[in-house]
Formats: sequence, C-alpha cells, structure tokens
Amino acid sequence: MTGTLAGRLSGVRRAARLALDLVLPPLCLACRKPVGEPGALCPECWGAIRFIGPPHCDRCGLPFEHAQATAICGACLAHPPSFGRARAVMRYDDASKPLILRFKNADRVHAAPALARWIGRAGREVLETADLLVPVPLHWRRLFRRRYNQSALLARALSRQTGIAWAPDALARIKPTPSQGGLGARERRLNVRGAFKVPPRRRPLVWGKRIVLIDDVLTTGATLDSAARALLRAGATGVDALAIARVLKAD
Repeated sequence: MTGTLAGRLSGVRRAARLALDLVLPPLCLACRKPVGEPGALCPECWGAIRFIGPPHCDRCGLPFEHAQATAICGACLAHPPSFGRARAVMRYDDASKPLILRFKNADRVHAAPALARWIGRAGREVLETADLLVPVPLHWRRLFRRRYNQSALLARALSRQTGIAWAPDALARIKPTPSQGGLGARERRLNVRGAFKVPPRRRPLVWGKRIVLIDDVLTTGATLDSAARALLRAGATGVDALAIARVLKAD
C-alpha cells in the first residue's frame, strides 16, 4: 500500500511539473534562455564555465597550470590558513559572474539545489569526513537588507542531498564588516578579524565535530580563515570549506 501510494504521489509530481513547464518553461540559470530541465545551464553557458579540478593546492584548492613538485601553493606555505582544505566548483569570471550574482542578489533562490549538487561533486573528498555543514553567516543588518543568506540556502540544499546535518546558527557574524570588494589580501584579513563567534548555546553542537563551511565565492580566503578560527576556538576538531566559485588573479 505504501509503495503504491508513493508511486501515485510521484506520478502526480511529474504531471504537475510537466504542467508547470508548459506555462513557465525552465530557463538557464545564467542567461535565462530556455533549457530542457530546471536547474540547468544552456549549452553555451555550460561551455563557457571554467570548472576547477586537479592539479590544485591541497590546502586552498588554487588551480595549478601544471603538476607541481609540492601540492601546497606558495601562499599557503607562507601563511597557512586555519581551514584544512578549501574547494570551489568554478572560476569566478565573466562567464560565471551572472550566475553567482543573480543567485546572491536577485532572488534566484531556486538555483540553490543545482549549485549545491555542483558543490557536492567538487567537494566529495571533503564531505566524506564531514559531521556538520555551517554556512558563512551575514551580519543581521545585511541579512535584513538582503532578506536571505545565499550560503545558508546552499548549506540547506547540500544537507538534503548528502544527509549531513547543517546548522544555520552555529556561527554568528558579530562585526558589521564593510564589503570586501576592492580590498587587498592584507586589508581583507584585517577587515574580518574577530568578525565571527560561536554563540555559547551552540558550542555543544560544534565541539568535537569536523565542520565544512559553505560560502558562495572564495577570494583570498580571509573570510573563511576568520570563520574557521572561531569554530576551532569553540572546539571543532577540524574545519574545511566549499564554495561555488573562486576568484583568481588571472581573471
């Protein structure tokens, strides 16, 4: 009986989706051209996206043009980050920027499940050891203006897809930092120093856990480093990070 009911409900959902597609055909997440299914990119946008894969730095995920004698980039050797590993799906450039900005600033929240699936594939090795997903939080003032935290939407979707627990309030942004845009690496580190804290009531949730931070864009890693420090101070045994896109100097 249960199987029959589940089959009927599945059939109803498929019929509802077909009906909706007739009225509102699915559109490309980046350019808004019609595509075959929701949460997809058109062939042109897919071909323009530059996905990040090996070889890359074992710590921050910085892509290498060629295989290196050492698997750690110069920046991580000079200033080891507080997080263990960081991975991003794609390069943040002219091709991926419309996709990210529409999701982040233009209420394209329906893109979260697709973006989370890409994050899951790019960060498979990171997620294998994860106990908890924690989104990088917004300060309450910025959250009030934006109405949603894009990193929290990604973490929730990734949790549903992987079964890994997520905690939207495990980390708080206690410092209303100015935008990081236009700042250099050192200025970014100073800007977010002391910006995050684990609330006392959430410390038991963090204690002894291996945590994966979820964010939209990785630039210099300063924000993730500051967030990781706060989680480690609260007793996390390790912190990794996953993002949709990564800014590279060449772009």
